[in-house]
Amino acid sequence: MPGRTRQEIIAEDVRDLAGLGYTQQLFREMGGFSNFAISFSIISVLTGAVLLFGYGLKLAGPIVNSVGWPVVSLFTLSVAASMAELASAYPTAGGLYFWAFRLGGRGWAWVTAWLNMIGQVTITAGINVAAATYLIGAATRIAGVPADVAVPVFGAATSWNFQLVVMVLIMIPQVVINIVGIRLTARLNDVSVWWHVGGVVLIAALLILFGTHHNGAAFLLRHATVVSPLEAVSADLGDGRTGPALVIADVRLPSPLFALLPALASAYAAAPFPLVFVLGLLQAQWTYTGYDASAHVAEETVMARLNSAWGVFLSVAVSAVVGWVLLMVLTWSIPGGDIAATANDAYPVLQIVYGNLSRVFANVIAIVIGGAMWLCGLASITSMGRMWWAFARDDGMPGAALLKRVSPRHGTPAAAIVATSVLAVLMTAYAAAYSVVTSISTITLYLAYVIPIYLNWRNRRRCRGEYTMPANAPWNLGRLSAVFNVVAILWVAFIAVVFALPPNELVLWTMLAVAFGLAADWRLSARRRFVGPMTTRLPASP
Repeated sequence: MPGRTRQEIIAEDVRDLAGLGYTQQLFREMGGFSNFAISFSIISVLTGAVLLFGYGLKLAGPIVNSVGWPVVSLFTLSVAASMAELASAYPTAGGLYFWAFRLGGRGWAWVTAWLNMIGQVTITAGINVAAATYLIGAATRIAGVPADVAVPVFGAATSWNFQLVVMVLIMIPQVVINIVGIRLTARLNDVSVWWHVGGVVLIAALLILFGTHHNGAAFLLRHATVVSPLEAVSADLGDGRTGPALVIADVRLPSPLFALLPALASAYAAAPFPLVFVLGLLQAQWTYTGYDASAHVAEETVMARLNSAWGVFLSVAVSAVVGWVLLMVLTWSIPGGDIAATANDAYPVLQIVYGNLSRVFANVIAIVIGGAMWLCGLASITSMGRMWWAFARDDGMPGAALLKRVSPRHGTPAAAIVATSVLAVLMTAYAAAYSVVTSISTITLYLAYVIPIYLNWRNRRRCRGEYTMPANAPWNLGRLSAVFNVVAILWVAFIAVVFALPPNELVLWTMLAVAFGLAADWRLSARRRFVGPMTTRLPASP
């Protein structure tokens, strides 16, 4: 800001934080670009769009990329804009949880915090197991060996246990860097932005200029179901039986949902276009997760009221454009227009790249994508650790005394970073399927996103309590705020149902178990011991 030094701006940020009830504990070093960079890196079009490329293509065909991505992008922008207003009004590391407390009281805050924390763990799990899966595939392609090459102890390179080990190896340097300090993390996130944008430009340029397969424009709008939803949900149940299954790790059980709703089998076998299209949207919607990170690092951001808000919104807006370009070029370059061959490949994007380009160019792209995924995981751990630390700071969970410790040497929440990273690995072992991890993270995070959005809309409509306005939120939607809020609420309600449907049935039962567990804990214990943000002098709801 003109006429003001950096130290004066930081001093104002510290006063703003004190006005919200907290003293400055973390090192405030990040600028606006670094704040945007962390959310942009977690969204990572070179992670979600690449790893789930075959998922959407298999269900609905190219149209899920050409039309599905823009549709999801527009609705997600409504969510991001609604969140940006709140980030501007309440720039704290607790983010969604703190917003919910100020807007609705401690009950809403507690639920929001747990949904957000579960989402943060599962999104980190999804990102890093995706990176592990991809890097194994890239390594086998570069080495010129089969994708399922034998690996001592683990059997094949494609085995889930081997992917878990690689995931752990990937996460160790990410955890160490996050503990060492926010300055190094911020610089790597800055690099990540240019790595992602440059990577997409490189992929597009090489496939356009040197690709050997280019399909017609009509191909981009084609609908094709390679695997019906019924086939996607079916598994070997033993004794020669195959049918809809609930898969938990290595255990396959007959699907309870299909037993409760027998008509579901015929609907899934018919594979109507609306069904396969909305199921395929998981590819885009999971990619658009984690952009609340800009709010979680608000206490480490200079000029937080503006920079955190712009970080939330612009990370989605820029990703929408960059991601659509990437998907269009990849879809246009599917070798021979053979949708089935690409969709059924264990690594569909690599199949496209190696089927179009010389080995040298293809290897370069494989390395660029792998680097982007690692940087994405690094940023996700940054956000995850801050969210858990913020809730622990307010004694909101078991083990809070340990998790709220800040490293005196590095000024980072080291205990929270390590603990949540271990939980991410355990979550991956439980889910045993990439699409299940991504669905759980998508639903939990978006429910956490929508609760403060709903409360803000409700309070404004009633003209009661706190809500965002130009006076308290410099980044503000003005008269359009209510419209954006309603669109966001309806969209989250829609995806919460769709992404809990088979082939992600485990998500449905997991979410019901989470709801039961949270309700029981609140009724039996939390409502008596949890008072909300510890230093905020505000009345708490009953």
